[in-house]
Amino acid sequence: QVQLVESGGGLVQAGGSLRLSCAASGTIFSIVAMGWHRQAPGRQRELVALITSGGRTTYTDSVKGRFTISRDNAGNTGYLQMNSLKPEDTAVYYCSADVVSSRYTAPNNYWGQGTQVTVSS
Repeated sequence: QVQLVESGGGLVQAGGSLRLSCAASGTIFSIVAMGWHRQAPGRQRELVALITSGGRTTYTDSVKGRFTISRDNAGNTGYLQMNSLKPEDTAVYYCSADVVSSRYTAPNNYWGQGTQVTVSS
């Protein structure tokens, strides 16, 4: 089993910055990809950013140039650096990871519990 724990959310004024962390623990052989998603009230959950084991990154258009996704060297902790935050970035942010628990097995998808980010105008 794998657990993902997010941290770093909070209240910030527009234009400010926050750094979210996602720590993965448990039976982990490798993490194929880690992603950050968000869900605002009344809206569908959306993918914000994704990073693969090879370091390739993708971003939704609304955060390009403002958000940066990264992983530590061990690969089990992911980060989302959020700069120039806007009120429309307000949402619950979730971490996800595609985890291979042992050699020759397919990855499973796991989610964290979410962390609230609120940007005031």
